[in-house]
Amino acid sequence: MSDIESRGYAKPEVLVSTDWVAEHLTDPGVRIIESNEDPLLYPSGHIPGAVEVDWTRDLNDPLRRDYLDREGFSSLMRRIGATPDTLLVLYGDKNNWWATYAFWVFQLFGHTNAKVMDGGRAKWIKEERPVTREVPSYPATEYAAPPRDDSKIRAFRDRVLDHVEKKGQLVDVRSPQEYTGERMHMPDYPNEGALRGGHIPGAKSVPWGRAVKEDGTFKPADELKAIYEGEASLKGSDEVIAYCRIGERSSLTWFVLTYLLGYPDVRNYDGSWTEWGNLVGVPIEK
Repeated sequence: MSDIESRGYAKPEVLVSTDWVAEHLTDPGVRIIESNEDPLLYPSGHIPGAVEVDWTRDLNDPLRRDYLDREGFSSLMRRIGATPDTLLVLYGDKNNWWATYAFWVFQLFGHTNAKVMDGGRAKWIKEERPVTREVPSYPATEYAAPPRDDSKIRAFRDRVLDHVEKKGQLVDVRSPQEYTGERMHMPDYPNEGALRGGHIPGAKSVPWGRAVKEDGTFKPADELKAIYEGEASLKGSDEVIAYCRIGERSSLTWFVLTYLLGYPDVRNYDGSWTEWGNLVGVPIEK
């Protein structure tokens, strides 16, 4: 039994180790994807053969606050040389929160053949594994994505409002200072993003980083359950909506609850606090 399999996850197959990635660097059926917050990291050195998917340039609509459409996703997949059968393995900085953000967007288009490299970029570098500055080029592929499906894992503000009225389960994964309204952005970042501070009424505060260990790998299932179920009193049988500031940190919590703990109905509210904190008339708690 591998280390990942021994942690008791509901779906351990969604994670791969750095060892596994090292063994599949030249596998034609695998496309390794690096997705970071810091745009300087990929050109400074990345896993050999890995392509870059930038969260702003590649995943978001350039004008509207929304994700790319069906044709945009198809074009992205063709550009990185992926087919519907290609196994996508994602990793990145910040303990993989941008990798899970990209993973979540890919699920909106039904590309379920995807995994996350446990430990992310930092673990690969710490283990002194090979990196390169060479940007790979793959032959363009045929890829026709289905229409984007926002109905299952994405929450919009009206659903969140209804969820609040029904006293549904909400998880605020921002820092404690953002949760209380002391800050409206992450610590060590500019204090901007919303006109009002605080949190959505009824939301439990579980900062996203509590799901990972110091080395960036995910905590075992029993420790995760102690946090989300023991401390935050979440029930996996009921719908859960996670949010942060723009939906990136909460995508990691969505990933943890959905795949590692096996919750059947978890949604990421990507509008998050930059939307909620600017809406007229919505309820806010501090």
